[in-house]
Amino acid sequence: MNNKITCRKLTKVFKGDGIETYAIKEVNLSFQEQDFISIIGPSGSGKSTLLSIIGTLDIPSSGEILYGDQQIHKMNNKEMADFRFDNIGFIFQQFNLIPTMTALENVMSPLFGRKVSYNKKERAIQVLEQVGLKEKMNFLPSQLSGGQQQRVAIARALVHQPKWLLADEPTGNLDTETGEMVYELLASLNKSKQCGVILVTHDPNLADRANTKLEMRDGEIVSVSQRQLV
Repeated sequence: MNNKITCRKLTKVFKGDGIETYAIKEVNLSFQEQDFISIIGPSGSGKSTLLSIIGTLDIPSSGEILYGDQQIHKMNNKEMADFRFDNIGFIFQQFNLIPTMTALENVMSPLFGRKVSYNKKERAIQVLEQVGLKEKMNFLPSQLSGGQQQRVAIARALVHQPKWLLADEPTGNLDTETGEMVYELLASLNKSKQCGVILVTHDPNLADRANTKLEMRDGEIVSVSQRQLV
């Protein structure tokens, strides 16, 4: 399957008390598979809404989104859930780890109730090793630092080998040094695993290092810049 993402006139409107608020307005975008994209803009500019729609966690009010030639917005709930499992990994600012589960169990959690062709535990250990936390696999989240918890969250997103990693402010709760480590891990995974990365961030230093940078304001894309990663 072609993993190119195409957004056509994506619009999201929130309605309440007779007032319409446009979170995003007729956004037209195309992301190439294996790309590394950053999305930057002030709070309320529509960054997270756009990411949620691209990741099928939300649906647009109008417009369409395609992965290859598949019209994602026309899928039913089960089809969309299966598509999301097969193709998309999410990383959030809040680590969203289950506090009573070990790092290994948290990484395995997306696989619970799923039939897969591989050994779930072996795969989870493998991705924990990829993020440098194999030795912490039996630790609870409370026994891990913030950076380690975020790496567990990244491993959880990787466990089903998605085509795209969608990261919403993944360094927002981390200090600068730890945030840099998390960013470098995403960049490394982009190269070594050839998965596309879409990174929402408030940090212009991180945004500038992506090979495609989008700037949003008031629900619209106001600039697109590109550079080659070295």
